[in-house]
Amino acid sequence: QVHPVESGGGSVQAGGSLTLSCTAPGFTSHNCDMDWYRLVAEKERERVSSISADGSTTYADSIKGRFTIPADKAKDIVYLQMNDLKPEDTAMYFCKTHGFGWCFENWGQGTQVSVSS
Repeated sequence: QVHPVESGGGSVQAGGSLTLSCTAPGFTSHNCDMDWYRLVAEKERERVSSISADGSTTYADSIKGRFTIPADKAKDIVYLQMNDLKPEDTAMYFCKTHGFGWCFENWGQGTQVSVSS
């Protein structure tokens, strides 16, 4: 199995941008879908965006039009490009493999994003 590793979090002002990276060796060769989630204390975990093995993408309504989820399959990296950040985007962001067998539910440790107004 794989242990995804997220990076790229940090603190920005509202309106700024960040790009998160998720390195998950093997997700391409195993045809995993990949998800980005975020968690705010005392709130439910929210699935922010997903990219399937065939490249199709989905986005939560809360971030649609501001975030994108490109992938570099040659490097087994999935990104979360976040633009026009808002204070309500403040959260711990996690990536996860999605699928059956080898792809099933491999979570990273998360990276913190803080957006100030």
